[in-house]
Amino acid sequence: QVQLVESGGGLVQPGGSLRLSCVASASIFRVYEMDWYRQAPDKQRELVAFITSGGDTNYGDSVKGRFTISRDNAKKTVYLQMNSLKPEDTAVYYCNALLGRKSYWGQGTQVTVSS
Repeated sequence: QVQLVESGGGLVQPGGSLRLSCVASASIFRVYEMDWYRQAPDKQRELVAFITSGGDTNYGDSVKGRFTISRDNAKKTVYLQMNSLKPEDTAVYYCNALLGRKSYWGQGTQVTVSS
């Protein structure tokens, strides 16, 4: 079993920034693809960004140019730097660790963007 713990969420005004962290318990963290998803009320969960074991990254269209995903394998942590936040970014953000058919989810952290 792999445990994931997200942190860093909170309330921020439009245009502000937040940095989310996700710490994993996996002994072979470096081989996992790490993803960030988000889910707003009454909406389907959507992929925000992912980073492969080799360090390649990709982003959803709605966050390109504003969000940056990164990882520190020594700390077994994946980060999501969120800049120029919009009210539409309000959601619970989840990290996911993926290896083949195995997938592990964290408990989520709330991000609220409001004036």
